[in-house]
Amino acid sequence: MNQFITNIMENVTFVLEFVALVAVLVVIAVAAEKLIARKNGVEGKILTTRKTAMIGMFSAIAGVLMTIEFPVPFAPSFYGIDASELPVLICGFAFGPVAGVLTEFLKIVIKLFFKPTSTAFVGELANFCVGCALILPATVIYQIKKKKLTAIIACVTGTLIMTVFGTLFNAGYLLPTFAVIYGMPLDAIIGMGTALNANVTNVFTFVAFCVAPLNLLKGAVVSVLTFVLYKPLSPILKASYDGASAGRSKKTKQI
Repeated sequence: MNQFITNIMENVTFVLEFVALVAVLVVIAVAAEKLIARKNGVEGKILTTRKTAMIGMFSAIAGVLMTIEFPVPFAPSFYGIDASELPVLICGFAFGPVAGVLTEFLKIVIKLFFKPTSTAFVGELANFCVGCALILPATVIYQIKKKKLTAIIACVTGTLIMTVFGTLFNAGYLLPTFAVIYGMPLDAIIGMGTALNANVTNVFTFVAFCVAPLNLLKGAVVSVLTFVLYKPLSPILKASYDGASAGRSKKTKQI
């Protein structure tokens, strides 16, 4: 706890910018959820006590999973893959894009209690932004019409958006920022990629051969596991969803 507070105080400006970004994405999610609710003839609050409790539960699971990373053979060791988006996507599918964005943010907070930041919150910001690039579009699409085909389209679209955004975000912001944080030339970071793949010669090829495959793999794994786990969990999720959406006037088939 003391380390967590110290990290915040040392990077208070960046933390406030982070929180402002979260607020913007929550506003976007709220607007999307209200439009979808109006289209589907749904009435009720976006957040209820039961839904908030489910967000807390899934955030806790995601926060723990975020501390467990696995290396991949095609990217340098500071890149890893984790399953933290899995509970976030399940929560977003069940309860909407607002729940997805809030869960994505709260998982970062919970993770920081278990594993303090080593990048002045830059890595956590990157994880949040790239995660939302998957979660937000996927949950918005699925909420429009809850059917199996829509879920597939949602996951594919979210994975592609996450891959494109994550690639550009790494090239334009994350890699240069990490070079400054760790006090090493950007060429040295690119050299780590070259050691794994001779085709990596600059920032563009680095993100193309190291970052893009990582995001594609993560999106695919999370999507497949969501399809495997969502159905068994649906009775619990549906009970909470029905309690939060008693005003629903139209029924749509869920996966």
